[in-house]
Amino acid sequence: MKNFFLFINNKEKILILFLFIFSLFINQHYGNKGVFPIDSFAHFDTGFRILLGEHPFKDYWIISGPFVDYLQAIFFYFFGVNWQSYVLHASAVNVLIVLSTFFVLKNFKLNIYLCFFYSLAVSILAYPSSGTPFVDHHSAFFSLLGVYTLILGIKNEKKIYWILLPIFFTFSFFSKQVPSSYIIVCVFFILVAYTLMNKKFYWIKYSALSSILLFLFLLFFFVFQDLSFSSFVNQYILYPQTLGEDRYEGLNIDFKNIVLHFKYIYLAIVVLFYVNLKKIFANYNYIKKKDFFYFIIFLCLTLSLILHQTLTRNQTFIFFLIPILIAFSHVSLIQNKKNYNFLIIIMILLCLFTTTKYHFRYNEDRKFHELSNVNFDLSSKANEIDKKFSGLNWISPEYKNNSKKEINSIIKIKSYIEKDKRTKMIITNYSFFSVLLNKKVFSPIRWFIENGVGYPLKDNKYFPDFQEFFVKKIKKNKIQVIYTIKPVHVSFLKDLLGEKCIKTLNVDNMLNAHLVLNCAKLM
Repeated sequence: MKNFFLFINNKEKILILFLFIFSLFINQHYGNKGVFPIDSFAHFDTGFRILLGEHPFKDYWIISGPFVDYLQAIFFYFFGVNWQSYVLHASAVNVLIVLSTFFVLKNFKLNIYLCFFYSLAVSILAYPSSGTPFVDHHSAFFSLLGVYTLILGIKNEKKIYWILLPIFFTFSFFSKQVPSSYIIVCVFFILVAYTLMNKKFYWIKYSALSSILLFLFLLFFFVFQDLSFSSFVNQYILYPQTLGEDRYEGLNIDFKNIVLHFKYIYLAIVVLFYVNLKKIFANYNYIKKKDFFYFIIFLCLTLSLILHQTLTRNQTFIFFLIPILIAFSHVSLIQNKKNYNFLIIIMILLCLFTTTKYHFRYNEDRKFHELSNVNFDLSSKANEIDKKFSGLNWISPEYKNNSKKEINSIIKIKSYIEKDKRTKMIITNYSFFSVLLNKKVFSPIRWFIENGVGYPLKDNKYFPDFQEFFVKKIKKNKIQVIYTIKPVHVSFLKDLLGEKCIKTLNVDNMLNAHLVLNCAKLM
Protein backbone atom coordinates (compact mmCIF):
# COMPACT_ATOMS: atom_id res chain seq x y z
CA MET A 1 0.00 0.00 0.00
CA LYS A 2 2.93 2.32 0.82
CA ASN A 3 4.48 1.69 -2.59
CA PHE A 4 1.10 2.32 -4.21
CA PHE A 5 0.89 5.82 -2.73
CA LEU A 6 4.50 6.52 -3.59
CA PHE A 7 3.57 5.69 -7.18
CA ILE A 8 0.96 8.47 -7.17
CA ASN A 9 2.35 11.96 -7.64
CA ASN A 10 1.32 14.92 -5.48
CA LYS A 11 -1.04 16.31 -8.10
CA GLU A 12 -2.98 13.04 -8.21
CA LYS A 13 -3.02 12.77 -4.42
CA ILE A 14 -4.77 16.16 -4.21
CA LEU A 15 -7.36 15.12 -6.81
CA ILE A 16 -7.97 11.78 -5.06
CA LEU A 17 -8.28 13.48 -1.67
CA PHE A 18 -10.81 15.95 -3.11
CA LEU A 19 -12.83 13.11 -4.67
CA PHE A 20 -12.78 11.24 -1.37
CA ILE A 21 -13.99 14.21 0.67
CA PHE A 22 -16.54 15.41 -1.91
CA SER A 23 -18.12 12.01 -2.59
CA LEU A 24 -18.36 11.38 1.16
CA PHE A 25 -19.88 14.71 2.14
CA ILE A 26 -22.26 15.14 -0.79
CA ASN A 27 -23.98 11.90 0.18
CA GLN A 28 -23.96 12.80 3.89
CA HIS A 29 -25.65 16.06 2.97
CA TYR A 30 -28.46 14.56 0.90
CA GLY A 31 -28.85 11.58 3.21
CA ASN A 32 -30.01 14.12 5.81
CA LYS A 33 -32.50 15.87 3.53
CA GLY A 34 -35.97 14.40 3.98
CA VAL A 35 -37.17 10.81 4.33
CA PHE A 36 -39.40 8.33 2.60
CA PRO A 37 -39.85 6.06 5.67
CA ILE A 38 -40.39 2.73 3.92
CA ASP A 39 -37.21 3.18 1.82
CA SER A 40 -35.08 5.52 3.91
CA PHE A 41 -35.18 3.25 6.98
CA ALA A 42 -34.99 -0.03 5.05
CA HIS A 43 -31.88 -1.29 6.88
CA PHE A 44 -31.92 0.83 10.02
CA ASP A 45 -33.73 -1.61 12.28
CA THR A 46 -32.31 -4.72 10.65
CA GLY A 47 -28.73 -3.50 11.01
CA PHE A 48 -29.36 -2.99 14.72
CA ARG A 49 -31.22 -6.29 15.05
CA ILE A 50 -28.13 -8.13 13.88
CA LEU A 51 -26.19 -6.46 16.70
CA LEU A 52 -28.90 -7.79 19.03
CA GLY A 53 -28.21 -11.32 17.79
CA GLU A 54 -30.98 -11.68 15.21
CA HIS A 55 -30.43 -12.84 11.63
CA PRO A 56 -32.28 -12.58 8.32
CA PHE A 57 -34.15 -15.67 7.11
CA LYS A 58 -34.30 -16.93 10.69
CA ASP A 59 -35.62 -13.98 12.72
CA TYR A 60 -37.20 -11.84 10.02
CA TRP A 61 -38.50 -12.61 6.55
CA ILE A 62 -36.67 -10.81 3.75
CA ILE A 63 -36.61 -11.02 -0.02
CA SER A 64 -33.43 -8.97 -0.55
CA GLY A 65 -30.49 -7.31 1.10
CA PRO A 66 -28.96 -9.58 3.78
CA PHE A 67 -25.50 -8.29 2.86
CA VAL A 68 -26.69 -4.70 3.29
CA ASP A 69 -28.05 -5.56 6.75
CA TYR A 70 -24.78 -7.13 7.88
CA LEU A 71 -22.76 -4.27 6.42
CA GLN A 72 -24.95 -1.79 8.29
CA ALA A 73 -24.41 -3.76 11.50
CA ILE A 74 -20.66 -3.29 11.01
CA PHE A 75 -21.09 0.47 10.61
CA PHE A 76 -23.29 0.60 13.72
CA TYR A 77 -20.69 -1.40 15.66
CA PHE A 78 -17.81 0.93 14.79
CA PHE A 79 -19.55 4.31 14.48
CA GLY A 80 -22.48 3.97 16.87
CA VAL A 81 -26.17 3.26 16.36
CA ASN A 82 -27.35 6.57 14.94
CA TRP A 83 -28.58 8.18 11.74
CA GLN A 84 -25.19 9.61 10.73
CA SER A 85 -23.61 6.16 10.96
CA TYR A 86 -26.43 4.88 8.78
CA VAL A 87 -25.89 7.51 6.09
CA LEU A 88 -22.11 6.99 6.36
CA HIS A 89 -22.64 3.44 5.10
CA ALA A 90 -24.09 4.76 1.82
CA SER A 91 -21.45 7.50 1.68
CA ALA A 92 -18.66 4.94 1.99
CA VAL A 93 -20.05 2.98 -0.98
CA ASN A 94 -20.25 6.26 -2.92
CA VAL A 95 -16.57 6.89 -2.16
CA LEU A 96 -15.67 3.34 -3.20
CA ILE A 97 -17.44 3.65 -6.56
CA VAL A 98 -15.98 7.09 -7.28
CA LEU A 99 -12.37 6.21 -6.46
CA SER A 100 -12.67 2.91 -8.36
CA THR A 101 -13.90 4.83 -11.41
CA PHE A 102 -10.94 7.21 -11.15
CA PHE A 103 -8.34 4.41 -10.94
CA VAL A 104 -9.92 2.36 -13.73
CA LEU A 105 -9.96 5.38 -16.06
CA LYS A 106 -6.39 6.17 -15.08
CA ASN A 107 -5.47 2.58 -15.93
CA PHE A 108 -6.70 3.30 -19.46
CA LYS A 109 -4.29 6.25 -19.71
CA LEU A 110 -6.97 8.91 -19.69
CA ASN A 111 -5.71 12.35 -18.64
CA ILE A 112 -5.97 12.58 -14.84
CA TYR A 113 -8.01 15.79 -15.00
CA LEU A 114 -10.53 14.03 -17.20
CA CYS A 115 -10.46 11.04 -14.82
CA PHE A 116 -11.21 13.52 -12.06
CA PHE A 117 -14.01 15.22 -14.02
CA TYR A 118 -15.86 12.03 -14.90
CA SER A 119 -15.39 10.57 -11.41
CA LEU A 120 -16.72 13.78 -9.87
CA ALA A 121 -19.84 13.46 -12.02
CA VAL A 122 -20.26 9.86 -10.82
CA SER A 123 -20.04 11.03 -7.19
CA ILE A 124 -22.99 13.35 -7.80
CA LEU A 125 -25.17 10.83 -9.64
CA ALA A 126 -24.38 7.62 -7.73
CA TYR A 127 -25.59 7.26 -4.13
CA PRO A 128 -26.87 10.78 -3.26
CA SER A 129 -30.19 10.14 -5.04
CA SER A 130 -31.03 7.87 -2.12
CA GLY A 131 -28.53 9.06 0.48
CA THR A 132 -29.23 6.03 2.67
CA PRO A 133 -28.38 2.33 2.14
CA PHE A 134 -30.67 0.83 -0.48
CA VAL A 135 -30.61 -2.66 -2.00
CA ASP A 136 -30.91 -1.59 -5.64
CA HIS A 137 -27.99 0.81 -5.28
CA HIS A 138 -25.80 -1.74 -3.52
CA SER A 139 -26.59 -4.42 -6.08
CA ALA A 140 -25.85 -2.11 -9.01
CA PHE A 141 -22.69 -0.62 -7.51
CA PHE A 142 -21.11 -3.90 -6.44
CA SER A 143 -22.00 -5.24 -9.89
CA LEU A 144 -20.18 -2.21 -11.32
CA LEU A 145 -17.16 -3.06 -9.17
CA GLY A 146 -17.36 -6.58 -10.58
CA VAL A 147 -17.45 -5.14 -14.11
CA TYR A 148 -14.44 -2.92 -13.36
CA THR A 149 -12.60 -5.94 -11.98
CA LEU A 150 -13.43 -8.00 -15.06
CA ILE A 151 -12.20 -5.27 -17.39
CA LEU A 152 -8.94 -4.86 -15.48
CA GLY A 153 -8.56 -8.64 -15.33
CA ILE A 154 -8.82 -8.88 -19.13
CA LYS A 155 -6.59 -5.83 -19.63
CA ASN A 156 -3.80 -6.56 -17.15
CA GLU A 157 -4.12 -10.33 -16.69
CA LYS A 158 -3.30 -10.14 -12.99
CA LYS A 159 -4.58 -12.84 -10.64
CA ILE A 160 -5.83 -10.37 -7.99
CA TYR A 161 -8.62 -9.24 -10.30
CA TRP A 162 -9.80 -12.78 -10.96
CA ILE A 163 -9.78 -13.48 -7.22
CA LEU A 164 -11.86 -10.35 -6.53
CA LEU A 165 -14.34 -10.99 -9.37
CA PRO A 166 -16.51 -13.62 -7.57
CA ILE A 167 -16.34 -11.62 -4.34
CA PHE A 168 -17.84 -8.44 -5.80
CA PHE A 169 -20.56 -10.33 -7.64
CA THR A 170 -21.40 -12.28 -4.47
CA PHE A 171 -21.75 -8.97 -2.62
CA SER A 172 -24.00 -7.67 -5.39
CA PHE A 173 -26.21 -10.80 -5.48
CA PHE A 174 -26.67 -10.81 -1.71
CA SER A 175 -27.54 -7.12 -1.86
CA LYS A 176 -30.34 -7.83 -4.31
CA GLN A 177 -30.91 -10.63 -6.79
CA VAL A 178 -31.51 -8.13 -9.60
CA PRO A 179 -29.92 -6.39 -11.42
CA SER A 180 -26.95 -8.48 -10.25
CA SER A 181 -28.30 -11.75 -11.74
CA TYR A 182 -28.74 -10.19 -15.19
CA ILE A 183 -25.19 -8.85 -15.11
CA ILE A 184 -23.68 -12.07 -13.71
CA VAL A 185 -25.27 -14.15 -16.49
CA CYS A 186 -23.98 -11.69 -19.10
CA VAL A 187 -20.50 -11.70 -17.60
CA PHE A 188 -20.43 -15.51 -17.57
CA PHE A 189 -21.17 -15.75 -21.29
CA ILE A 190 -18.75 -12.92 -22.09
CA LEU A 191 -16.02 -14.72 -20.17
CA VAL A 192 -16.75 -18.00 -21.96
CA ALA A 193 -16.56 -16.25 -25.34
CA TYR A 194 -13.36 -14.39 -24.42
CA THR A 195 -11.75 -17.58 -23.12
CA LEU A 196 -12.59 -19.71 -26.15
CA MET A 197 -11.78 -17.04 -28.72
CA ASN A 198 -8.42 -16.12 -27.22
CA LYS A 199 -7.46 -19.44 -25.58
CA LYS A 200 -7.09 -17.66 -22.23
CA PHE A 201 -7.70 -20.18 -19.46
CA TYR A 202 -5.34 -18.85 -16.78
CA TRP A 203 -8.04 -16.93 -14.89
CA ILE A 204 -10.23 -19.96 -14.18
CA LYS A 205 -8.17 -21.40 -11.33
CA TYR A 206 -8.05 -18.08 -9.46
CA SER A 207 -11.78 -17.35 -9.79
CA ALA A 208 -12.62 -20.98 -9.02
CA LEU A 209 -10.49 -20.90 -5.86
CA SER A 210 -12.10 -17.64 -4.77
CA SER A 211 -15.59 -19.03 -5.46
CA ILE A 212 -14.91 -22.22 -3.47
CA LEU A 213 -13.64 -20.23 -0.49
CA LEU A 214 -16.70 -17.98 -0.65
CA PHE A 215 -19.00 -21.00 -0.77
CA LEU A 216 -17.27 -22.60 2.22
CA PHE A 217 -17.49 -19.33 4.16
CA LEU A 218 -21.22 -19.02 3.46
CA LEU A 219 -21.76 -22.68 4.35
CA PHE A 220 -19.89 -22.25 7.62
CA PHE A 221 -21.84 -19.07 8.36
CA PHE A 222 -25.20 -20.77 7.76
CA VAL A 223 -24.24 -23.69 10.01
CA PHE A 224 -22.69 -21.50 12.73
CA GLN A 225 -25.71 -19.19 12.90
CA ASP A 226 -28.17 -22.09 12.60
CA LEU A 227 -29.75 -20.59 9.49
CA SER A 228 -32.14 -22.80 7.56
CA PHE A 229 -31.10 -23.35 3.96
CA SER A 230 -34.72 -24.06 2.98
CA SER A 231 -35.80 -20.72 4.51
CA PHE A 232 -33.10 -18.98 2.51
CA VAL A 233 -34.23 -20.67 -0.71
CA ASN A 234 -37.92 -19.92 -0.09
CA GLN A 235 -37.41 -16.30 0.93
CA TYR A 236 -34.57 -15.27 -1.36
CA ILE A 237 -34.93 -17.45 -4.45
CA LEU A 238 -38.41 -18.92 -4.90
CA TYR A 239 -40.84 -16.37 -3.48
CA PRO A 240 -39.23 -13.34 -5.26
CA GLN A 241 -39.73 -15.18 -8.54
CA THR A 242 -43.50 -14.99 -8.02
CA LEU A 243 -43.14 -11.22 -7.74
CA GLY A 244 -41.07 -11.15 -10.90
CA GLU A 245 -43.78 -13.06 -12.77
CA ASP A 246 -46.35 -10.41 -11.86
CA ARG A 247 -44.07 -7.63 -13.02
CA TYR A 248 -43.36 -9.31 -16.33
CA GLU A 249 -47.12 -9.66 -16.90
CA GLY A 250 -47.71 -6.01 -16.14
CA LEU A 251 -44.68 -4.77 -18.05
CA ASN A 252 -45.46 -1.64 -20.02
CA ILE A 253 -43.13 -1.65 -23.02
CA ASP A 254 -43.56 1.52 -25.00
CA PHE A 255 -41.40 4.20 -26.58
CA LYS A 256 -41.65 6.52 -23.59
CA ASN A 257 -40.66 3.93 -20.96
CA ILE A 258 -37.93 2.18 -22.92
CA VAL A 259 -36.42 4.95 -25.03
CA LEU A 260 -37.32 8.47 -23.92
CA HIS A 261 -36.82 7.82 -20.21
CA PHE A 262 -33.26 6.61 -20.79
CA LYS A 263 -32.42 8.78 -23.83
CA TYR A 264 -29.30 10.33 -22.29
CA ILE A 265 -27.93 6.92 -21.36
CA TYR A 266 -28.37 5.82 -24.99
CA LEU A 267 -26.66 9.03 -26.15
CA ALA A 268 -23.80 8.33 -23.74
CA ILE A 269 -23.11 4.90 -25.24
CA VAL A 270 -23.75 5.71 -28.92
CA VAL A 271 -20.14 6.80 -29.59
CA LEU A 272 -18.80 3.63 -28.00
CA PHE A 273 -21.26 1.68 -30.15
CA TYR A 274 -20.21 3.51 -33.33
CA VAL A 275 -16.45 3.12 -32.77
CA ASN A 276 -16.73 -0.62 -32.15
CA LEU A 277 -19.06 -1.28 -35.08
CA LYS A 278 -16.71 0.65 -37.35
CA LYS A 279 -13.78 -1.51 -36.22
CA ILE A 280 -15.76 -4.72 -36.76
CA PHE A 281 -16.61 -3.74 -40.34
CA ALA A 282 -12.98 -2.81 -40.93
CA ASN A 283 -11.64 -6.07 -39.53
CA TYR A 284 -13.89 -8.92 -38.40
CA ASN A 285 -11.12 -10.32 -36.18
CA TYR A 286 -11.63 -7.27 -34.00
CA ILE A 287 -14.29 -9.28 -32.11
CA LYS A 288 -11.40 -11.19 -30.49
CA LYS A 289 -9.74 -8.01 -29.25
CA LYS A 290 -9.86 -6.83 -25.65
CA ASP A 291 -11.34 -3.46 -26.63
CA PHE A 292 -14.35 -5.19 -28.15
CA PHE A 293 -14.96 -7.16 -24.96
CA TYR A 294 -14.80 -3.95 -22.90
CA PHE A 295 -17.56 -2.58 -25.11
CA ILE A 296 -19.68 -5.73 -24.79
CA ILE A 297 -19.26 -5.66 -21.00
CA PHE A 298 -20.48 -2.05 -20.78
CA LEU A 299 -23.32 -2.78 -23.19
CA CYS A 300 -24.34 -5.71 -20.99
CA LEU A 301 -24.18 -3.53 -17.86
CA THR A 302 -26.25 -0.77 -19.47
CA LEU A 303 -29.00 -2.99 -20.84
CA SER A 304 -29.19 -4.98 -17.59
CA LEU A 305 -29.72 -1.85 -15.53
CA ILE A 306 -32.30 -0.46 -17.96
CA LEU A 307 -34.16 -3.79 -17.84
CA HIS A 308 -34.02 -3.73 -14.06
CA GLN A 309 -35.40 -0.21 -13.84
CA THR A 310 -38.19 -1.03 -16.30
CA LEU A 311 -39.26 -4.10 -14.33
CA THR A 312 -38.99 -2.74 -10.80
CA ARG A 313 -40.87 0.45 -11.58
CA ASN A 314 -38.95 2.16 -8.78
CA GLN A 315 -37.53 5.64 -9.04
CA THR A 316 -34.73 5.65 -11.57
CA PHE A 317 -31.22 5.84 -10.15
CA ILE A 318 -29.01 4.54 -13.00
CA PHE A 319 -28.04 7.91 -14.49
CA PHE A 320 -24.58 7.43 -12.95
CA LEU A 321 -23.96 5.32 -16.08
CA ILE A 322 -23.82 8.47 -18.22
CA PRO A 323 -20.41 9.84 -17.08
CA ILE A 324 -18.96 6.30 -17.02
CA LEU A 325 -20.10 5.52 -20.58
CA ILE A 326 -18.97 8.93 -21.84
CA ALA A 327 -15.60 8.44 -20.15
CA PHE A 328 -15.01 5.12 -21.90
CA SER A 329 -16.26 6.60 -25.17
CA HIS A 330 -13.61 9.26 -24.63
CA VAL A 331 -11.00 6.53 -24.09
CA SER A 332 -12.05 4.75 -27.29
CA LEU A 333 -11.76 7.95 -29.36
CA ILE A 334 -8.31 8.73 -27.99
CA GLN A 335 -7.14 5.21 -28.86
CA ASN A 336 -8.14 5.80 -32.49
CA LYS A 337 -5.49 8.52 -32.74
CA LYS A 338 -7.70 10.74 -34.89
CA ASN A 339 -8.83 14.30 -34.31
CA TYR A 340 -12.15 13.92 -32.53
CA ASN A 341 -11.84 17.13 -30.48
CA PHE A 342 -15.24 18.47 -31.51
CA LEU A 343 -16.99 15.21 -30.61
CA ILE A 344 -15.12 15.02 -27.31
CA ILE A 345 -16.24 18.55 -26.43
CA ILE A 346 -19.85 17.57 -27.18
CA MET A 347 -19.54 14.52 -24.92
CA ILE A 348 -18.07 16.59 -22.08
CA LEU A 349 -20.93 19.08 -22.44
CA LEU A 350 -23.44 16.20 -22.42
CA CYS A 351 -21.87 14.94 -19.20
CA LEU A 352 -22.09 18.43 -17.64
CA PHE A 353 -25.68 18.89 -18.75
CA THR A 354 -26.97 15.51 -17.56
CA THR A 355 -25.09 15.67 -14.27
CA THR A 356 -26.60 19.07 -13.54
CA LYS A 357 -30.08 18.00 -14.71
CA TYR A 358 -30.26 14.83 -12.61
CA HIS A 359 -28.53 16.43 -9.66
CA PHE A 360 -31.36 18.93 -9.31
CA ARG A 361 -34.08 16.39 -10.07
CA TYR A 362 -32.93 13.58 -7.78
CA ASN A 363 -30.57 15.12 -5.24
CA GLU A 364 -32.03 18.56 -4.66
CA ASP A 365 -35.68 17.72 -5.28
CA ARG A 366 -35.35 14.24 -3.67
CA LYS A 367 -37.45 12.68 -6.45
CA PHE A 368 -36.18 9.22 -5.51
CA HIS A 369 -37.96 9.63 -2.17
CA GLU A 370 -41.06 11.15 -3.75
CA LEU A 371 -40.28 14.58 -2.32
CA SER A 372 -40.41 16.58 -5.54
CA ASN A 373 -42.03 20.01 -5.12
CA VAL A 374 -41.77 19.74 -1.34
CA ASN A 375 -40.91 22.87 0.61
CA PHE A 376 -37.92 21.71 2.64
CA ASP A 377 -38.17 24.81 4.80
CA LEU A 378 -41.10 23.01 6.44
CA SER A 379 -38.87 20.15 7.63
CA SER A 380 -38.28 19.51 11.33
CA LYS A 381 -35.27 18.39 13.32
CA ALA A 382 -35.52 14.62 13.76
CA ASN A 383 -33.55 14.71 17.02
CA GLU A 384 -36.91 15.66 18.58
CA ILE A 385 -37.80 11.99 18.14
CA ASP A 386 -34.48 10.79 19.53
CA LYS A 387 -30.94 12.15 19.69
CA LYS A 388 -29.87 9.19 17.54
CA PHE A 389 -31.51 11.04 14.63
CA SER A 390 -29.38 14.16 15.06
CA GLY A 391 -28.59 15.85 11.77
CA LEU A 392 -31.65 14.51 9.91
CA ASN A 393 -34.05 17.15 8.58
CA TRP A 394 -37.36 15.31 8.71
CA ILE A 395 -40.00 15.76 6.06
CA SER A 396 -41.85 12.92 4.33
CA PRO A 397 -44.26 12.68 1.35
CA GLU A 398 -47.36 11.95 3.41
CA TYR A 399 -46.75 14.82 5.85
CA LYS A 400 -45.03 17.25 3.51
CA ASN A 401 -47.04 20.19 4.86
CA ASN A 402 -46.83 19.25 8.52
CA SER A 403 -43.64 17.36 9.43
CA LYS A 404 -44.10 18.41 13.04
CA LYS A 405 -47.37 16.49 13.22
CA GLU A 406 -45.67 13.27 12.03
CA ILE A 407 -42.82 13.67 14.50
CA ASN A 408 -45.22 14.29 17.38
CA SER A 409 -47.21 11.18 16.42
CA ILE A 410 -44.04 9.07 16.42
CA ILE A 411 -43.01 10.47 19.83
CA LYS A 412 -46.49 9.73 21.19
CA ILE A 413 -46.41 6.16 19.83
CA LYS A 414 -42.94 5.58 21.24
CA SER A 415 -44.02 6.79 24.68
CA TYR A 416 -47.15 4.62 24.68
CA ILE A 417 -45.34 1.44 23.63
CA GLU A 418 -42.49 2.12 26.05
CA LYS A 419 -44.93 2.08 28.99
CA ASP A 420 -46.30 -1.32 27.95
CA LYS A 421 -44.19 -3.94 29.78
CA ARG A 422 -45.70 -6.91 27.97
CA THR A 423 -43.69 -8.86 25.40
CA LYS A 424 -44.55 -7.07 22.20
CA MET A 425 -44.11 -7.22 18.46
CA ILE A 426 -44.13 -4.06 16.31
CA ILE A 427 -45.06 -4.12 12.62
CA THR A 428 -44.64 -0.82 10.82
CA ASN A 429 -43.18 1.12 7.90
CA TYR A 430 -41.30 3.20 10.47
CA SER A 431 -38.49 0.68 10.68
CA PHE A 432 -36.56 2.17 13.58
CA PHE A 433 -38.47 1.22 16.74
CA SER A 434 -35.98 -1.39 17.90
CA VAL A 435 -33.40 1.43 17.89
CA LEU A 436 -35.73 3.89 19.63
CA LEU A 437 -36.65 1.37 22.33
CA ASN A 438 -33.15 -0.17 22.39
CA LYS A 439 -34.58 -3.68 22.46
CA LYS A 440 -35.97 -6.42 20.24
CA VAL A 441 -39.40 -5.70 18.77
CA PHE A 442 -39.65 -9.05 16.96
CA SER A 443 -41.00 -7.72 13.67
CA PRO A 444 -41.45 -10.71 11.31
CA ILE A 445 -40.56 -8.67 8.20
CA ARG A 446 -38.09 -5.93 7.28
CA TRP A 447 -40.85 -3.55 6.19
CA PHE A 448 -44.56 -3.67 5.61
CA ILE A 449 -45.93 -2.98 2.12
CA GLU A 450 -49.61 -3.63 1.60
CA ASN A 451 -49.20 -5.13 -1.86
CA GLY A 452 -47.10 -7.95 -0.47
CA VAL A 453 -43.73 -7.02 -1.93
CA GLY A 454 -41.93 -7.89 1.30
CA TYR A 455 -43.95 -10.98 2.25
CA PRO A 456 -46.43 -13.43 0.63
CA LEU A 457 -50.10 -12.46 0.52
CA LYS A 458 -52.89 -14.96 1.17
CA ASP A 459 -53.26 -15.96 -2.48
CA ASN A 460 -49.51 -16.60 -2.92
CA LYS A 461 -48.32 -20.21 -2.83
CA TYR A 462 -45.64 -19.32 -0.27
CA PHE A 463 -48.16 -17.81 2.14
CA PRO A 464 -48.32 -21.04 4.26
CA ASP A 465 -44.51 -20.84 4.69
CA PHE A 466 -44.73 -17.25 5.86
CA GLN A 467 -47.69 -18.06 8.08
CA GLU A 468 -45.76 -20.88 9.76
CA PHE A 469 -42.74 -18.57 10.13
CA PHE A 470 -44.95 -15.89 11.72
CA VAL A 471 -46.75 -18.19 14.16
CA LYS A 472 -43.48 -19.83 15.27
CA LYS A 473 -42.03 -16.39 15.96
CA ILE A 474 -44.99 -15.45 18.17
CA LYS A 475 -44.81 -18.72 20.09
CA LYS A 476 -41.03 -18.77 20.45
CA ASN A 477 -40.88 -15.22 21.83
CA LYS A 478 -44.13 -15.52 23.81
CA ILE A 479 -45.59 -12.40 22.20
CA GLN A 480 -48.51 -11.00 24.18
CA VAL A 481 -49.42 -7.98 22.08
CA ILE A 482 -48.77 -6.95 18.48
CA TYR A 483 -48.60 -3.25 17.72
CA THR A 484 -49.30 -2.10 14.17
CA ILE A 485 -48.69 1.44 13.01
CA LYS A 486 -50.55 2.95 10.08
CA PRO A 487 -50.87 1.88 7.26
CA VAL A 488 -50.76 -1.70 8.59
CA HIS A 489 -54.35 -2.98 8.73
CA VAL A 490 -55.85 -5.65 10.95
CA SER A 491 -56.65 -7.78 7.88
CA PHE A 492 -52.92 -8.54 7.66
CA LEU A 493 -53.03 -10.26 11.05
CA LYS A 494 -56.41 -11.86 10.51
CA ASP A 495 -55.11 -13.60 7.40
CA LEU A 496 -52.14 -14.94 9.37
CA LEU A 497 -53.70 -15.77 12.71
CA GLY A 498 -57.44 -15.86 12.14
CA GLU A 499 -60.02 -13.51 13.58
CA LYS A 500 -60.46 -15.49 16.80
CA CYS A 501 -56.77 -15.41 17.76
CA ILE A 502 -56.46 -11.65 18.18
CA LYS A 503 -58.39 -8.88 19.85
CA THR A 504 -57.84 -5.44 18.32
CA LEU A 505 -57.82 -2.21 20.33
CA ASN A 506 -57.66 1.15 18.59
CA VAL A 507 -55.17 3.31 20.50
CA ASP A 508 -55.28 6.34 18.18
CA ASN A 509 -55.58 7.13 14.47
CA MET A 510 -52.10 5.69 13.79
CA LEU A 511 -51.63 2.96 16.41
CA ASN A 512 -53.50 -0.30 17.01
CA ALA A 513 -52.82 -2.89 19.70
CA HIS A 514 -53.69 -6.53 18.94
CA LEU A 515 -53.89 -8.84 21.95
CA VAL A 516 -52.68 -12.35 21.13
CA LEU A 517 -55.26 -14.78 22.47
CA ASN A 518 -54.72 -18.34 23.58
CA CYS A 519 -56.35 -20.09 20.65
CA ALA A 520 -55.87 -23.47 19.00
CA LYS A 521 -54.08 -22.05 15.99
CA LEU A 522 -51.19 -20.90 18.14
CA MET A 523 -51.02 -23.97 20.34
